[in-house]
Amino acid sequence: MSAKDEMRAMLAQLMGTSEADTAPKVRFSDRSVCRPFLLACCPHEILDSTRMDIGKCRKVHDFAAKADYEKANAEKDCDYESDAMYELRAFIRDIDRRIDNAKKDLVETQEELSTDVEVKANMVHDIGEKIGKKLAEAENQGAEGNVEESLKMMEEVEKLKEEKRKAEMDYRNSMPASTYQQQKLRVCEICSAYLGIHDNDRRLADHFGGKLHLGFIKLRDKLAALEVRISLADCAVLFFTLTYLWTLYNLKVFMCLIVKKWRTEKITRAFSQRDREMGRTYFFVLSAAVAASECCFAMFCGPNGQLSD
Repeated sequence: MSAKDEMRAMLAQLMGTSEADTAPKVRFSDRSVCRPFLLACCPHEILDSTRMDIGKCRKVHDFAAKADYEKANAEKDCDYESDAMYELRAFIRDIDRRIDNAKKDLVETQEELSTDVEVKANMVHDIGEKIGKKLAEAENQGAEGNVEESLKMMEEVEKLKEEKRKAEMDYRNSMPASTYQQQKLRVCEICSAYLGIHDNDRRLADHFGGKLHLGFIKLRDKLAALEVRISLADCAVLFFTLTYLWTLYNLKVFMCLIVKKWRTEKITRAFSQRDREMGRTYFFVLSAAVAASECCFAMFCGPNGQLSD
């Protein structure tokens, strides 16, 4: 994409289709538009130019349509979260299957270690991952100008390096030298990349701070957030529906009792004070139940019926 195209895309994303030079090619409501793209979680875009680049998305990615969607969704829920969640869930499940298969392949191809040696090897791996994550985070803090936070993290990294040296010493002493030289691999639980026990700190930092790993973290976090929000909304709708049906049923029962009382007594005879108090209490309970269900629905789904953050 040229610089001119990038500027045009940025302008379309900010202004929407109403301010575009020409009439919009697509509307955000068209089925040809990528729903995950509208919610900023399309794997094709996030994993672009990485080792797991899955190519161009078959659906339309239009920044002007995305801007229109964000404006429309702020006013009224467009209910696109479910579609995006199902597509993203299918992709993540495919990656999880790939991770499981990679683990099985390592079990079959790598030399089996004793339980004690396996525990020590996993300890080296775990400390190495902590070092890589801390280094990547320290670099990000430094790039953002948070020098003090970056220095604190580097101090933590030095402590972790000392722990790793001790763990590596225990691991080396627990097996023959020939076996120790062999690379012990494990699969990253986030992005399915292979990590070696002899990988240096720079390699681990590049992995945990790289576009691939961070992209998968973003996708998994987005999927978890969508699942929670949609589950809460479904529970709120179910609670509201059940409460409404329960209220209607009890109202019907109450009206039947009134009709029965009218049939057995004279209509001109006024209800007793006790009857009137019981009726007011009954209606108060029903009104409170309806109000509680409406509050619960508004809490989870927002004033416009849309999912709240």
